[in-house]
Amino acid sequence: MNHPTRQRLRILTWHVHGNYLYYLSQVPHDFYLVTRPPDASGRVPPGYAGKVGALPWGDNVHEVPFEAVAGQHFDAVLYQSRAQWEDDRLTVLSAAQRALPTIYLEHDPPQEHPTNTRHWVQDPNVLLVHVTPFNALMWDSGITPTRVIEHGVHLPVPARYSGELERGIVVVNHLHKRGRRLGADVFLSLRQRVPLDLVGMGADAAGGIGEVGNLDLPAFCARYRFFFNPIRYTSLGLAVVEAMTIGMPIIGLATTEMSTVIRNGHNGYVDTSPDALAGVMQTLLRDPALARRWGDAARETARTRFGIDRFVADWLNAFATVMENRREAA
Repeated sequence: MNHPTRQRLRILTWHVHGNYLYYLSQVPHDFYLVTRPPDASGRVPPGYAGKVGALPWGDNVHEVPFEAVAGQHFDAVLYQSRAQWEDDRLTVLSAAQRALPTIYLEHDPPQEHPTNTRHWVQDPNVLLVHVTPFNALMWDSGITPTRVIEHGVHLPVPARYSGELERGIVVVNHLHKRGRRLGADVFLSLRQRVPLDLVGMGADAAGGIGEVGNLDLPAFCARYRFFFNPIRYTSLGLAVVEAMTIGMPIIGLATTEMSTVIRNGHNGYVDTSPDALAGVMQTLLRDPALARRWGDAARETARTRFGIDRFVADWLNAFATVMENRREAA
């Protein structure tokens, strides 16, 4: 295969998912994040936070105020939400910037009908990137060319599974607000049968511990016997892959991409029966050696399927492809 020639690019994008953006910034291009000031309540609108938080952003990540975007030079645009595509594309970018090589990164499966939803990006000149094969399968992408770039993880602060706590850990932000899709009822039900702790933004509202910082989370989770993912329907969560990276056995629902990542009795256990999951959790609590074996296998799965080098190479190829396509069209 002939790969298009690579050049260092200036890419306009937005801060949508912090950890994903940090992993994306391992790609050797320059990323410019659109920022907006806080609103009347003192909150920055979603997607416009820039280089916030404790993540060690590299010097290839920059900020650009939304009102200055149209006067800047960029080589490509990477959209990551519907609002950016439908609003910012028309009101923040210049006409010339709207004509730049373009990628739309879709983080989620369809939130409306799971199989019959047409994606809002319908443009044969845009590359639609899905983060899991499941997402690509479920979306009707229409006339827009697509490809899958699976997650790649590079923990800024490494950690290693120890598993001495005879409890399971759940990592979901705002679980009490996000309801059945994120498995709030599954978590509450199983917590009555198995010792489970919840961390994440707003976790205290669901009887959890609260939020743990990005850099501290891997080491915090590593003490728990297993990682439980109660989510019914979403993309493969980065928290799952990060837990695998440190060697944690994974328990979860056999839905979405989880069913291809977790092999029962090898690196964890997935099922559509909460009763079955409760039984496996109790087994792991009694058998730390089994939990460690599954965790070792989970770490190997993370290394081979979700390595940062493969992720970076896939993104380099995607950016090079849209640049080359635009040159050929010109």
